[in-house]
Amino acid sequence: MKLSRQKILIILAFFAIYVIWGSTYLLNKIAVAEIPPLLLSSVRFTISGILIFIISKILKLSLAISRKQLLNSIIAGFLFLVYGNGVFVWSLKYVDSGFAALEASTQPLIILILMRILYGKKIQSMSIVGVALGLLGIYLLISQQGISNQEGSAFGIFTIFTCVISWSFGSLFVSKADLPSNFFVSSGYQMVSAGVLLFVFSFLLGEERVSPFNLSGVVQMSMLLLIVFGSIVAFTAFNYLLKVVSAEKVATSSYVNPLIAMLLGWYILDEQITLQSIIAAFILLLGVYFINSKRELKTILKNSKKAT
Repeated sequence: MKLSRQKILIILAFFAIYVIWGSTYLLNKIAVAEIPPLLLSSVRFTISGILIFIISKILKLSLAISRKQLLNSIIAGFLFLVYGNGVFVWSLKYVDSGFAALEASTQPLIILILMRILYGKKIQSMSIVGVALGLLGIYLLISQQGISNQEGSAFGIFTIFTCVISWSFGSLFVSKADLPSNFFVSSGYQMVSAGVLLFVFSFLLGEERVSPFNLSGVVQMSMLLLIVFGSIVAFTAFNYLLKVVSAEKVATSSYVNPLIAMLLGWYILDEQITLQSIIAAFILLLGVYFINSKRELKTILKNSKKAT
């Protein structure tokens, strides 16, 4: 059976937030070695947002935005990119990137709890099974010795957890907020507003200014990949999915991202993958299957088709 254009877009968007975002943990870890974390995020999102505006103009997309939409874009930019991402990257100096990715995989559970608290939504039995399997997989991964043995790791772990809460709440906020109808343009406004806020915080905290010409080639390449794929492609896909599928389904990316981060660490940095990690990875993917089951996905696609 031939897939519709919307179904193809949804599949490609999930690929972007699953695979591309999974690689950003490694890229951020490489870049933060030479660039202060808040400044890194500020430069990344500001450049990405400006490029989105330029591309939008070339494609003749309207950049018109109401006062309410601008305010909502600033709020979303703060929840996602200033706190959810900027502070997250800052926390990488206390914990390993793989561990940070694993902790972020608690997002589906956080979203389900927030939906229950804020909207009174009943948690489906399939989702409960999926979350339980996901937590079991996370436990198997983080219970291994040597995952996080750096000084200040406890503070970093707590800070990252607050970032996950911020990102989860932002997911629910964006799914219902009045934002520019074009997902590409909406991403641009969120990125530029977040970039400005991050630069202000970077300045207030006294972060060192770094010239791009003094960066190593590998860091420059990491920044380029973060800007083009991690920000423009994946974040736009993320905003699109929040409007056409449920937030808890989008949150399943946080189960897959650690697996991608782990594989890249093994392939690029020669990090060891243990048998326990492989078992945990299998359990995590099984959890994604239960949360994002075929029956529920078909219902989502059907409803999203009616809404367009």
